[in-house]
Amino acid sequence: MPETFDDHEQWYGSSLKTASGSAGMLYTYSTLIHGFSTTLSPEEAESLEKQPGVLSVTPETIYELHTTRTPKFLGLEQSEALLPASGSVSEVIVGVLDTGAWPELESFNDKGLGPVPSNWKGTCEVGKNFDSTKSFGPVDETVESKSPRDDDGHGSHTSTTAAGSVVSGANLFGFASGSARGMAPQARVAIYKVCWLGGCFGSDILAAMEKAVEDGVNVMSMSIGGGMSDYYRDTVAIGAFSAAARGVFVSCSAGNGGPSQGSLSNVAPWITTVGAGTLDRSFPSYVSLGNGKNFTGASLYSGKPLTNMLVPLVNAVNASDSASGNLCLSDSLVAEKVAGKIVICDRGGSSRVQKGLEVKRAGGVGMILANTELYGEELVADSHLLPSSAVGQKSADEIKAYAASDPKAMATIVSGGTHVGVEPSPVVAAFSSRGPNLITPEVLKPDVIAPGVNILAGWTGAIGPTGLANDTRSVSFNIISGTSMSCPHVSGLAALVKAAHQDWSPAAIRSALMTTAYTAYKTGSIIQDVATGRAATPFDYGAGHVNPVAALDPGLVYDATAEDYFEFLCALNYTSELIQRATNKAFTCDSSKKYSLGDLNYPSFSVAVNTASAKYSRTLTNVGSPGTYKVELASETRAVKMSVEPATLTFGQEKEKKSYTVTFTATSMPSGTTSFAHLEWSDGKHVVHSPIAFSWV
Repeated sequence: MPETFDDHEQWYGSSLKTASGSAGMLYTYSTLIHGFSTTLSPEEAESLEKQPGVLSVTPETIYELHTTRTPKFLGLEQSEALLPASGSVSEVIVGVLDTGAWPELESFNDKGLGPVPSNWKGTCEVGKNFDSTKSFGPVDETVESKSPRDDDGHGSHTSTTAAGSVVSGANLFGFASGSARGMAPQARVAIYKVCWLGGCFGSDILAAMEKAVEDGVNVMSMSIGGGMSDYYRDTVAIGAFSAAARGVFVSCSAGNGGPSQGSLSNVAPWITTVGAGTLDRSFPSYVSLGNGKNFTGASLYSGKPLTNMLVPLVNAVNASDSASGNLCLSDSLVAEKVAGKIVICDRGGSSRVQKGLEVKRAGGVGMILANTELYGEELVADSHLLPSSAVGQKSADEIKAYAASDPKAMATIVSGGTHVGVEPSPVVAAFSSRGPNLITPEVLKPDVIAPGVNILAGWTGAIGPTGLANDTRSVSFNIISGTSMSCPHVSGLAALVKAAHQDWSPAAIRSALMTTAYTAYKTGSIIQDVATGRAATPFDYGAGHVNPVAALDPGLVYDATAEDYFEFLCALNYTSELIQRATNKAFTCDSSKKYSLGDLNYPSFSVAVNTASAKYSRTLTNVGSPGTYKVELASETRAVKMSVEPATLTFGQEKEKKSYTVTFTATSMPSGTTSFAHLEWSDGKHVVHSPIAFSWV
């Protein structure tokens, strides 16, 4: 590789550009061979073969379709023999509350499935543009469908992520090509449209939650959030309590407020709160500057590439009369300063694709989307409407410095196709909302993270992949990012666990997903936070990244009932009135009993350190074979001493329960200090892992 390039992908892109002005790389390879794949004419292939450094150019051979990355990344394909039988999975119903669905999608094909499950009690009504329908909310029928038909795309994406059927040849403009499938492709989906152009109203959401429970759903998936509020004021939390009390597993997105601390939503302990991580797949886009430097970004642009090797480069801050010109907001760029140029736009203030549209409106030919400190090195790919590359903060700063130093700055952008095997992966997404839990610091949230960056799933036929009115492209699949995408992953995985263990409670299913989650790579290093480039913490990933095959056999679970949650609310000093508002149940706290937040039977620990010693009690239920479990403790701080009594638990039969107490003895630290530890029970086969967060207050 010539020294002018800082990685092989840039070198490959440059070589390809000399042979073809329009081709992009489909994949790059770094282990079995060093090279890339692309689509070329015979003449272009011959030209490429003559380029320096090219060993060979070999025609494509068709073997079989690849899969999209999420099922493989989660280990579902390698372990199909361990998964529950398809017949039992097809009896599980996942209720998705979202923007509706596009029913013609192949992802909703029910070929091979048996009759509708007997536990389904719902009925459907005929609606406009939809053969059978149930929707909740106000609607202007001149601009959107008064039916569950999805005019937005979000609901089609989340529902097919959870339980979409297998579709071969899935891709977005050639990116991420393979066979798409949901997490539980044999499961059923019941879709409730609760979100409209005007938003997602609590009254509509609660009505749909109620209908879903009545209809017989087993899992409820809501990629919806509304900030933080007390449980008795939180419509989703209120509805979720009653749903969980009736045996429905409720999963919700953690929110996209990261990397700011304390930015979570949906933090009630009866809700499974899901943050977002990355896959081992990227969609590279390469930026080459006139000074010879090269940078790797990300993009899903698939249109006509830039025709010239280098074109003029300008920073938007110097091409706008607006005080916030760096953000490329609508109608902010001056055409005379932008025409024919690549424009550097800072991320933030408006949607990423909207910025590209503004550059295009002003006559620009390309966009470099620059991360600021808030977003760090996170790269999110979008289906831009002009050649674009989203770059991390370090690259962005260098590109801006070059543009500022050279009045004749030049650049070009080259697409890199699809790159798999990216390491490290997963990393915590910068946008994923973080703890601590500001409503109840004693409950650690989020619970887990799951894939939520650049996820391929089904899409609506009503709008293009960017969702912009100007985007007339029609696609069956789209690649988007957010905790909205990670939530249905967990919903689908919960359906698999439910199918394997039909008598498990929602709390037991959540426990299985949490205690088997992983927090480190195979190398032993802790999962990274892309926003900082450093090791992430339980405030970022909760119990860790989901490991669904392990969750099917967790060994032990931390179970909980409505009674446990009532006592939790008593520990919060809720009055009988507030408890009823939060739970729709009459419950009076026992004035002679001392309630403790530390005694909620949760699979994780969050200790607010304000006294010298604190005791937390937990109860484990055996869901595996008889055996003896031994405890192990590990901490990154010496400021807290931990002990567990008893240190061994012996289970003689399934469903047997055993309790233990953890004592935390802390030394004084400055207020605001945080530290982390973990507790594990193991019988030699199973490892039941619980994260511990300490916060000095």
